[in-house]
Amino acid sequence: MNELAISYDTSIPNNVGLSDDRRLLKALQKWHPNYLSWWQSMGPEGFQDSMVYLRTAVGVDPKGWAKFDYVRMPDYRWGILLAPRDENRTIPFGNHLGEPVWQDIPGEYRSMLRRLVVIQGDTEPASVEQQRFLGATAPSLYDLRNLFQVNVEEARHLWAMVYLLQKYFGRDGREESEDLLVRRSGDEDKPRMLGAFNESTPDWLSFFMFTYFTDRDGKMQLESLAQSGFDPLARTTRFMLTEEAHHMFVGESGVSRVIQRTCEAMNAAGISDPNDIENIRALGVVDLPTLQKKANLHYALSLDLFGSEISTNAANAFSAGIKGRYHETKIDDDHRLLDSTYPVLKMVDGKPTLVDEPALTAINMRLRDDYTADADKGLGRWNKVIKKLGVEFSFTLPNVAFHRAIGEFANIQASPAGTIIDEATWVANYDKWLPSSDDNLFITSLMKPCHEVGQYANWIAAPKVPINSQPGDFEFVRIAA
Repeated sequence: MNELAISYDTSIPNNVGLSDDRRLLKALQKWHPNYLSWWQSMGPEGFQDSMVYLRTAVGVDPKGWAKFDYVRMPDYRWGILLAPRDENRTIPFGNHLGEPVWQDIPGEYRSMLRRLVVIQGDTEPASVEQQRFLGATAPSLYDLRNLFQVNVEEARHLWAMVYLLQKYFGRDGREESEDLLVRRSGDEDKPRMLGAFNESTPDWLSFFMFTYFTDRDGKMQLESLAQSGFDPLARTTRFMLTEEAHHMFVGESGVSRVIQRTCEAMNAAGISDPNDIENIRALGVVDLPTLQKKANLHYALSLDLFGSEISTNAANAFSAGIKGRYHETKIDDDHRLLDSTYPVLKMVDGKPTLVDEPALTAINMRLRDDYTADADKGLGRWNKVIKKLGVEFSFTLPNVAFHRAIGEFANIQASPAGTIIDEATWVANYDKWLPSSDDNLFITSLMKPCHEVGQYANWIAAPKVPINSQPGDFEFVRIAA
């Protein structure tokens, strides 16, 4: 079949020839009703009957892969989409470097691959669950539409992982697929597998920070899996990255618009000091120091998703050719890492110190460093908005030792600058570095819905160019009565 096109011959849109694999099609059709039940109960609350201006994949060619139209979210055509196969592709790293990529799973790597697929799959519905109540306080129909686009695409990424589980892992895969619909974000008895995906997303600032910081972790993980010697996984994640780019755009542009509105309000009111928090908040906008605290929180939570800096599991996955590094093929080394070292930040004599460790076991550290460099670029763009509007303030990323729950700094208190401090100093400064209860109450007070066509809440600026170049008064969501 034409792998650039999507077949609609079955109830599940796909470009993997489902109509020719009746056993797999039957298994996925059996899973589908449970999925829809999950979506109705855990998807966006209160908007299931609304018509939403969404993009839907119609192919996997990057030059024209999606169309925009109104659709009810339960009717969205979730599908199974893989990037086209490269017949000459070889494994780009590890012990199998240069060998043809696998179209099926080598038996010795079955357990390792299954865990990677399950963990990735578990994050996708988790974020939908975390964001399910945000529609009620959306600052505009444009933002409401962006939220729903993120939601339906995260759910499609769940489908992507379930396809791999059902096709390649037999009974174990079918059981894991069902469990993906059983766990719930934040549930005490059956929580999601990774900590950041059990945190609440109580407001739109949290949503923007989540899509900027946490979805960026998703990008890094997907890029690493896109290098995999297991070709179906690599092709699946390559197409997922096409959709993931929009999610990070929603986060970066959302925060940028909040910054713009705050600076404009400060200028109009004649306020030059960004730390004049009381008077800035009186304008009904979010002060910049509070935005910095939100960034501190979400960056630290996202760093924990990379796991421990030194990891034999990551080393084993790399050596096996299962999971590579960010932009593996662009790295100038032997792609085996048998004798290489990499600097890892560790505690030495009570101080964070870079220590050369075997590069093979420092895979997580390198990926985290790549993430930090990528995340910092966006902060630079936010700072350009501030500078252009004449306000003296700059966003910075906190030190990687700050507010950590996993890895070298899990049991250590550190300031955003990376200074190791005692518990008393941490408690005394907590509200200066992370959102306080008063900060959260103020943010909550701003979260009033603005669902009028072409209108935006006072605390956020309109986008420069709305999605798909639609006019400013476009009705991005037709809310059902």
